[in-house]
Amino acid sequence: MSAERPVLARVLANAGTLLGGRTVNAVVSLGYIALTARGLGLAQFGVLALITAFAQFLGDVVKFQSWQTVLQYGAGPLLENNRPRFQQVVRLSLFLDLTSGLVGVTLGVAGALLFGSVLGWSRDLAPAAALYALTIAVMTSATSVGLLRLFDKFRYLAAEQAISSTVRLIGAGLAFAAHAPLWVFLAAWAAGPVASFLYVAAVAWREMGRRKLLDGFTLAGPLGEGLPGVWKFAWATNFSSSLDVAFTHVITLMVGAILGPAQAALWRIGRQVADGMAKPARLVIPALYPELAKLRATGGDAAMRKLAGQIGMLGGAVAGVLLLVTAVAGKPLLVLIMGAAYAPAAGIMTWQVAAAAIGILALPLEPMLVSMRAAGAALRVRLVVCAVFVAALVPAVKTFGLYGAGGALVGAALAMAIGMFLTLRVRLARSSALGNNEASCADDANDAKGGR
Repeated sequence: MSAERPVLARVLANAGTLLGGRTVNAVVSLGYIALTARGLGLAQFGVLALITAFAQFLGDVVKFQSWQTVLQYGAGPLLENNRPRFQQVVRLSLFLDLTSGLVGVTLGVAGALLFGSVLGWSRDLAPAAALYALTIAVMTSATSVGLLRLFDKFRYLAAEQAISSTVRLIGAGLAFAAHAPLWVFLAAWAAGPVASFLYVAAVAWREMGRRKLLDGFTLAGPLGEGLPGVWKFAWATNFSSSLDVAFTHVITLMVGAILGPAQAALWRIGRQVADGMAKPARLVIPALYPELAKLRATGGDAAMRKLAGQIGMLGGAVAGVLLLVTAVAGKPLLVLIMGAAYAPAAGIMTWQVAAAAIGILALPLEPMLVSMRAAGAALRVRLVVCAVFVAALVPAVKTFGLYGAGGALVGAALAMAIGMFLTLRVRLARSSALGNNEASCADDANDAKGGR
């Protein structure tokens, strides 16, 4: 049996564990979205979609992806039982969470109060939007998630999103039954991420305690000292994540600003269904990162390449199935769940699913680059693609409406996949050449010793 096969089996097993929770989450998510959409109507639901997209946008922009820092810099100390170094990594990650949370909440509250009329909601709803922006503090916290991934405790993470969606479903159900106004639905949506954050944090710190990793732990102490390249890595992953929001929340905000809340609602509904369909395949990514980090820490470059290739082949098969399901049953399912008023979202949903399928096909590319400590290279690809995408988005939406946004999304996803592939190919060739040079030097040294 090959050495790589257990790794692939572990990735798929962890993805399967997450899938159990996310399957429940997908069903529950459609439930609370359907209740909210039916309870508020097209225009009001569009306003809610704009408020939540604004908060999520800011959360994603300021977020440092601290779970990446935990994995990439914590895997080695954990395997080596170097508790002080591991605690330093956790301390740094918590610092990143706290800093980004404070910045995000400040910008979110100020933006909701001062620029709501530009973003799509009335002055009367500005206080409710500002209160919702407080949830940015929990959106930016990812240390606990990184710890549980590193500890291989995916069964706990499987419940994370399900808890959030269940809380939202209960709140939306009560608001729907009471014919409540929009701010009540907003409160229900805000309660979900808060509940999941508290759950994950409690479980992660309990696991830290079980491993005696909290012994002597303090928030005061060195942060990046002795962790070469950690600040550059943290900023690179932050910027890369920030650019990624151009493919999600920026489009919703742009559609709302140009076409109005009703069209933003159609885009949001289509995107929710498309993301729900693609979610099972994307669950491979969080399961893939810890294994790549451990292989990197133990020098398993060849195993990293083979694992990424296997995941890519699986992703291609899943992408084909997604497109087939959308073509055959997309519109009937959308009308059944959301109601006839949302039927126009079916056409744009096809474009959104196509973009998601391209992303699934390319899903191992960026994790490979990040695991090779080439997050900066991945960032440069995102920067170029997103710059072109944002520049093209406004004229595309103004000229072709929702379908212009869909076409731009597909084009950007394709350009991103090609850019990541070419960048990874260059990095792998460089790594292989470096390895050959080192082997040649070692052979020369051995020959010199033998000739003495």
